[in-house]
Amino acid sequence: MAISFKSAAFLLNTRLADAAQGDVDALYELGVAYSTGSHGITVDLIEAHKWFNLAALNGSSEAQMCRADIADEMTAREIAEAQRQARAWLAETSMRRAA
Repeated sequence: MAISFKSAAFLLNTRLADAAQGDVDALYELGVAYSTGSHGITVDLIEAHKWFNLAALNGSSEAQMCRADIADEMTAREIAEAQRQARAWLAETSMRRAA
């Protein structure tokens, strides 16, 4: 269990830093991790949708397809929450880059 926790923590720390810099691959990989539960991360479709949405906004056609696939398994309320979180991420990271 400690290994999967370390794996999840490592993935999150490295990919979140890259995602904050606008790395499309990092955004996509976070979506994959949350949608599949890989690297010891708990499946969370709201988080997955958020990351796929952000990757799609940055031009990833794979992320667009994945976002559509998981949206079929989500309620309208969950999708709205994922979109709200994506907007908040965009606002936060653009403020960080501007500072």
